Amino acid sequence: MNLFEQAMEKNLSRNAPLAVRIRPRTLDEFEEQAEIVGKGTLLRRSIEADNLMSVIFFGPPGTGKTTLATIIAGMTRARFETINAVMAGVADIRRVVEESRERCSLYNEKTILFIDEIHRFNKLQQDALLPFVENGLITLIGSTTENPMFAVNRPLLSRSQLYRFNLLSREAVIRLLTKALQDEERGLGGYCTEVLPEALEHLAEIANGDARVALNALELAVMTTPVDSRGIRQITLSEAEEAIQKRVLRYDREDEHYHVISAFIKSMRGTDPQATLYWLARMLYAGEDPAFICRRIMIHAAEDVGLADPQALVVACAAAQAVDRIGMPEARIVLAEAALYIATAPKSNSVFKGIDTAFSAVENERAEPVPPHLRGTGYQGAAALGHGQGYQYPHHYPGGYVEQNYLPDNMKGRVFYEPSENGLELVIKKKMNT
Repeated sequence: MNLFEQAMEKNLSRNAPLAVRIRPRTLDEFEEQAEIVGKGTLLRRSIEADNLMSVIFFGPPGTGKTTLATIIAGMTRARFETINAVMAGVADIRRVVEESRERCSLYNEKTILFIDEIHRFNKLQQDALLPFVENGLITLIGSTTENPMFAVNRPLLSRSQLYRFNLLSREAVIRLLTKALQDEERGLGGYCTEVLPEALEHLAEIANGDARVALNALELAVMTTPVDSRGIRQITLSEAEEAIQKRVLRYDREDEHYHVISAFIKSMRGTDPQATLYWLARMLYAGEDPAFICRRIMIHAAEDVGLADPQALVVACAAAQAVDRIGMPEARIVLAEAALYIATAPKSNSVFKGIDTAFSAVENERAEPVPPHLRGTGYQGAAALGHGQGYQYPHHYPGGYVEQNYLPDNMKGRVFYEPSENGLELVIKKKMNT
């Protein structure tokens, strides 16, 4: 690196956001994630011995994935290469591979390749990495905020160790903010600043475990707050609220999306209206598609309420139509009404079990012909074939009911639908048993 490049690198570092400047430089400075890099852990021993295997770091933003990769870069004797999957392609991979081959053959030097946002690589790009990770030419460090089981190819996963990063605790975020305020070299220690405890706590709480969000909000508050008569920049709760106006909510499409909708459905099924509203609000706050929520509510109305309260499906379908016509944000009220109706309705999965049992019979057992008395008679010659003979028309009998067989011979006596004793199904059960 020449003098011009060194000067440019220094300026970029100086002008980088606080969250970048204040990154820990050693494993001992690393906040939390003790189960990953705490003393004595496999990963820490591998890093300290400079014998790292291919790894994939995954977890929410701002939890230290890139920071840990940066620490590894400073500790290893291997050549450390970095590419960002958003901007890189197969050509960049080929370049790294060719340079790695050359260093390995000439200097016996290993190469560690850090790929940030590896989930952005498509299957072809990930496959291009595979042979070189497999033969050890490249040691891969992949970083992703997505669930790698969805975002990374199986062959690449099988050749890498997975490490999940968890959200930072509120206390850990406060410690990071405090360090940033005290650090004169890389942080905000050069400013005469007083941050009230409630302001720090608010930043840590609203950041939702994301250190990057909290640090950058702190920097914004400090840099935009004028000095008072004492020459001090005092950050009160008001300034903190302005600097971080909305809670950051993790909600990726491949992971949290499925977890939250599962919690929503299970809360409705479990007749817990409070949890139902919370998970609904969380989905809507994160920008979930209301049409998707409507579909799940309609399915749940039939699957878990069913004939215990047939009105549940009517309410769910009406809500879907209303949401389509109204749109957000008012549609949240309609969704809440439908979800609460279903959450508080009597529950029965008899319809769900009934149709699945019938499907199983159709799939696994002989499909015998339709009994002659049930066959269609609406065409010429049907009577001559004996179709419909012996059929008893229910409306000719008292109560509109007459007992007769409606199943193929091999299905006689089979029970597919068994009503529960919940809600309206208790009435249906009594009627079926009379």
